[in-house]
Amino acid sequence: MICPACKKDMIVVEYSKIELDYCLNCHGVWFDSDELELLLKSMDLNTPYLLLSHILASSEAGTTEKKRRCPICRRKMKKTTIGERPKILVDLCTQKDGLWFDGDEVAQLLKDLAKKKPAGKEPQHKIISFLGEVFKARV
Repeated sequence: MICPACKKDMIVVEYSKIELDYCLNCHGVWFDSDELELLLKSMDLNTPYLLLSHILASSEAGTTEKKRRCPICRRKMKKTTIGERPKILVDLCTQKDGLWFDGDEVAQLLKDLAKKKPAGKEPQHKIISFLGEVFKARV
């Protein structure tokens, strides 16, 4: 897959049946439409604001950042925000192909998820730690 931000080839990073496309150049991450929800399920996290249906229904974010094209359907993606504080600006394919996170955006998501993980849930800690290592995020 070609990176929607810098147009370089991306690699596939797999963990526990979740495959993410990762750009070694700009550190962006592509989540296919069901991968973010699969990740949340595997971590036992109930985060409705990260469900694709919720993100699709959200309004367009006011930003000067250039719209990116979906790496699957090639249509321009919608810029929207997810999360609480601070909000994370992401690119969403309106055809439901997936979500694009710039490198710093996925790091912020991991920090948010680390705060929400219930105490004593070892598999969740392992997943967050693994993703943090891969995406160079301090969680």
